Amino acid sequence: MPHSAAQPAQDKRPKGVAVLGSTGSIGTRTLDVLAAHPDRFRVVALAAGQNRAALAEQVRVYHPAFVSCEGAATDRSEWPGVRVLPMEELCQLAEVDIVVVGTAGTAALGPTLAALEAGKTVALANKEILVMAGRVIRAAAARGGGALYPVDSEHSAIWQCLWGEQPESVARLILTASGGAFRDLPEAELAQVTPAQALHHPTWQMGRKITVDSATLMNKGLETIEARWLFDVPMERVDVLMHRESIVHSLVEFRDGSVKAQLGEPDMRLPILCALSYPERLAHRETPRLDLARTGALHFAAPELSRFPCLALAIAAGRKGGTYPAVLVGAGEAAVEGFLDGAIGFTEMAGAVEAALGAHERAGDDTREAVIAAAAWGRRHAAAWIASRA
Repeated sequence: MPHSAAQPAQDKRPKGVAVLGSTGSIGTRTLDVLAAHPDRFRVVALAAGQNRAALAEQVRVYHPAFVSCEGAATDRSEWPGVRVLPMEELCQLAEVDIVVVGTAGTAALGPTLAALEAGKTVALANKEILVMAGRVIRAAAARGGGALYPVDSEHSAIWQCLWGEQPESVARLILTASGGAFRDLPEAELAQVTPAQALHHPTWQMGRKITVDSATLMNKGLETIEARWLFDVPMERVDVLMHRESIVHSLVEFRDGSVKAQLGEPDMRLPILCALSYPERLAHRETPRLDLARTGALHFAAPELSRFPCLALAIAAGRKGGTYPAVLVGAGEAAVEGFLDGAIGFTEMAGAVEAALGAHERAGDDTREAVIAAAAWGRRHAAAWIASRA
């Protein structure tokens, strides 16, 4: 999957980039990075969901040749000189070198597989699809010769720590977690948390689902499973460490006892630029510089699994393997939607996920159809559990 050692760059022509989820938080930050390096990148294609107005403005500013938009007709363009195509076709265009997957949820699976099978570089910011279909995604990359580079700050940090290292020298991967919106809230008060409170992250500006997942630490559980597939390390050698400042983005421990860490200000443009420019490191004037003297002390602690049951459920699902992670994804999506809609409370999300995982019977995870079906089953089971609570 990700290469472990940087190699000298050869081709200096501007790389064609397709940005999926261009109107979301990852997409807009990606476009900021691309605009700062017009000599190295060019926007070839943009894909968005239902935010047609924002996409139209991006088309006006960035002049892509192709777009994809939910509900847009494919036989004509709403914008002069721009072709409208299905998202998977955008990922296979000859003009595209890099596909940035900022689309949330399971809808990103098809486009990611299409890009990898077409031999493209995929900069992945979507957690769910690698969790539910890691084996399928690795197989697609092997068949098509595509490369998968992580955009999540934690996995980007691990990737950077592994550059130049031998895989057999790795003892442990350590993902850091800020603790989310309620890291200092007494555990007894978590049941009264509102959606508005959960959507206020203390460090990062992110989409709604991932912000809620950060508050429950479900996101960190998903990231442990992602790390297993990205770096080919058993789940038992992936750990989580609480770190409220979000300065140390993750660490790698080696068999000789030494530990590498990647540090930086919490700004998603840094891992985005790293994935886009690998194996180079491009200067970017707008990204903040870390000042450790100003930052002062950094704090670390082990996660309290009793306080964060979603983290424990995700780790257990990852260790069981098979279709359990796919069920975890589907049930997790339903649980977050139920919470945001007011159907269940904050602490009941773990109950919805646990009910689905407890009722599931493991199946093989080596086909796209199997993992999609398992995720859909998990969503239905959790939704039924939520409905029964109402």
